[in-house]
Amino acid sequence: MKKFKAIINNKEIETKTYLDIMDPATGEVYAQVSALVAEEIDEAFKAAKAAQKKWEALGVEKRIEFLIKWKELLLANEQDLATTMMHEIAKSYNDCLTEVRRTAEYIYLTISEYKDMDVLTYNKDSKGITEDIIAKYKRIAKGVGVAISPFNYPINLSVSKLAPGLLTGNTFVYKPATQGSVVGIKIIQLAVKAGIPAGVLNVVTGRGRDIGDVIVTNPLINFISFTGSVQVGKRLMQISSSKDLVLELGGKDAAILLDDHNLEHIAKDIVAGAYSYSGQRCTAIKRVITKNAIADKIVGLIKNEVIKLSVGLPIDNPVITPMIDIKSADFVMDLINDATSKGAKVLHGGTRKQNLLEPTLLDYVTVDMNVAWEEPFGPVLPIIRIEEIDEMIRVANKSNFGLQTSIYSKDVDLAYKIAEQLEVGTVNINRRTQRGPDVLPFLGVKDSGFGVQGIKETILSTTRYRGIIIKK
Repeated sequence: MKKFKAIINNKEIETKTYLDIMDPATGEVYAQVSALVAEEIDEAFKAAKAAQKKWEALGVEKRIEFLIKWKELLLANEQDLATTMMHEIAKSYNDCLTEVRRTAEYIYLTISEYKDMDVLTYNKDSKGITEDIIAKYKRIAKGVGVAISPFNYPINLSVSKLAPGLLTGNTFVYKPATQGSVVGIKIIQLAVKAGIPAGVLNVVTGRGRDIGDVIVTNPLINFISFTGSVQVGKRLMQISSSKDLVLELGGKDAAILLDDHNLEHIAKDIVAGAYSYSGQRCTAIKRVITKNAIADKIVGLIKNEVIKLSVGLPIDNPVITPMIDIKSADFVMDLINDATSKGAKVLHGGTRKQNLLEPTLLDYVTVDMNVAWEEPFGPVLPIIRIEEIDEMIRVANKSNFGLQTSIYSKDVDLAYKIAEQLEVGTVNINRRTQRGPDVLPFLGVKDSGFGVQGIKETILSTTRYRGIIIKK
């Protein structure tokens, strides 16, 4: 049994207690990670604070050199990172490998985006300026950041928080999800190997319920970036009101179908969007809202695609793998059972073996069923049949989530008009909901989040303006 230790000031921390990290696919202990206490976490913040000004003073070119070395080490160790991730979160090996490579590309794009960001310059030729001055406004680091990542994309959604902030001169205390802690520690080990100065990037581990409040209330924090559950996000907003926050929370993303144009393609797109990584994604399609007139056609086509989905262990690269834990699988089954007890029809699936669920398709779902509103974060897709477009919009908007929606229609003008009425961060027309290229802004409203992510947006959220005005 290998133990992985938290890293503070580039040193591994020996702790009294360690947490077991389970392999969701086998139910066995895969590794152990440090369970830190408050005093140790406080040392991480002190190290980050002490290192921040020196890190910023190094200059952007030196920071770019580090990021490039880090990127290269991630790629050089991609097989080990992918294997570790596969054992920690039961994601298929090929998807884990893709995540590592996508993350390396993200670092490259971050560097490119930052180089394109100009200093704002004003003088007497600028609109509204009457004095003979030169004013320059440059974005500088905010200081010490907290990055808290989720289990489902433990490398990508960690580095996408860290890389832009490090590039702009910030330092970090980084808390990976419990399931994801081993690979989280490994990417920081590679950062140390890449030459990052002591204190710039510290990884702390432990159960969120034990140390979460300690991490997010430290007085040295300047900003927090969190991806995770709505419950934790709301708690964070309550106790961290004086901190700059970016929160990426849950979703109940709908696919709205208006006509029978290209239904074969739409069915494939919906199934890919709903069931990839067993639906354990905030941007997974989590409900289909279809017009009655085309419901029978599209439901039959979706069912045909669901039946084809492979199910099994991550090493065999199926679409459906075991869910992250038994508790999560229980929650999904409760939603399925509630729906069927109220008249929903199971077209496929509805069974499980421990935390491995068959991909489940539910038809005739109505608004009195919990699965119509709650985020399952698992491999279940409800079909809601509605006649009028206004009612489709109303049901889509009634959700407490507001991350993304997809609209499928041959009438793009109509789809665009509907898109403008939807209370979500992003509307996709004739494409499935998805995070998309990292260069695009990523955001949610209502219980889906606060603030905006994306490369440029994360650079902006981890920096502030500093203006210098010179009178001639």
